[in-house]
Amino acid sequence: MLDDDIEAELRNPFPSPPSHYQQYSTHNFCLLALLNSRQAENVSDNGEKKDQHDVLADQKDVPDWPLTQLEKPRVDWILEEGQYSVFGDTWHVKEKILSLGEYGGQQLYPADPTMDRRPALLSILRSMLVTYSHLLKSMLAPPPNPNSAESPEWQKHVDWLSVMSQNIMSAANDLRPVQARCNLEAMMTRQLQLRREETAVIHRKCDDLQRRLSELRVAASSMETKYSNQEDEVKRQKEICSVRMVFLHAMRSKLRS
Repeated sequence: MLDDDIEAELRNPFPSPPSHYQQYSTHNFCLLALLNSRQAENVSDNGEKKDQHDVLADQKDVPDWPLTQLEKPRVDWILEEGQYSVFGDTWHVKEKILSLGEYGGQQLYPADPTMDRRPALLSILRSMLVTYSHLLKSMLAPPPNPNSAESPEWQKHVDWLSVMSQNIMSAANDLRPVQARCNLEAMMTRQLQLRREETAVIHRKCDDLQRRLSELRVAASSMETKYSNQEDEVKRQKEICSVRMVFLHAMRSKLRS
């Protein structure tokens, strides 16, 4: 019945909190602080620490489980080891891509990323083609004796193809950062090219506007000169008319006299 309850709790999409959360109480933290202070004062000669029940004999409700479980994780230990475990999974402090050999597989190309892997990968590719040809040939062979303990030939070719495929996939995954860097460089280059093209279009528009403004200035200057010439002509005609009027007036006065 208990196993069924545990199995049902594990399959529950909203499981209850772990039962040991009740251990993190104020009373237990006070006991832990008192235990640490007394153990620091009463350390034995050989450096061994006394049992918590002996140290806290005068206290009530001392738990059976070690109070040291309430201690915070040692960050310096985590940094020293470079990894930590959470819910059974191991996490690295500094994220890195593990190689196929570190995962426990059979790695056929150099693990050092600074080395040229192309010759090894070309060899793996050729081996895959040859092994695939041998696999087709072994499929045409008669079936082995069912009483034989030796694995069939085609099974060996399939296993070897699986190993080489894992190496090709692992090498491709190692190139993901390089691919991302190249894609980022291409994207930034394209953005720079677009900005340069937009800037060139803006410069052409500015040059066109500057040319039109120059034409308007020239046209305005010519019109201004034309109007000033017309005003001078009007003034000259007015002066001529005034002289004529004075002459006519003088002639009329002379004729009357």
